[in-house]
Amino acid sequence: MTKVDFYTGSEDKLRTACQLSQKAMQSGLRVLLHVPDEATANQLDKLLWNFPPTAFIPHCPSNTAEAATMPVVIGCDETFPHSELLISLHNECLPFFSRFERVIEIVSQNDDDAQLGRERFKFYKDRGYEMRHFDLRQKPGA
Repeated sequence: MTKVDFYTGSEDKLRTACQLSQKAMQSGLRVLLHVPDEATANQLDKLLWNFPPTAFIPHCPSNTAEAATMPVVIGCDETFPHSELLISLHNECLPFFSRFERVIEIVSQNDDDAQLGRERFKFYKDRGYEMRHFDLRQKPGA
């Protein structure tokens, strides 16, 4: 069954997605960053080319031939070259999330986004998915 992680309190959802993608890639996981539209895909693409500042995260659109071998892909349709990790940057649960072994939902500090995040959390919890929560505002060791 799909495992779902919530990262709340993000100051910048796209930057958080880059950080989580880098961490997953370093752990040997392949990532699908799913975005609501092409404009967000383009923003994320630009960030990934310079993240971290001294390197970049290899990535491409999910609907290209290279996607089959790329550690990180960006998509806004239902083209998935793998089913390992889905990082969703949507305001609602994606209808195909259960095809993935793991889903990450990122929630910002914005009140409206936090409310939408609570609704997504309730959706997964009510259906019995294994859940974890990470508050990005908490300092490690605090």
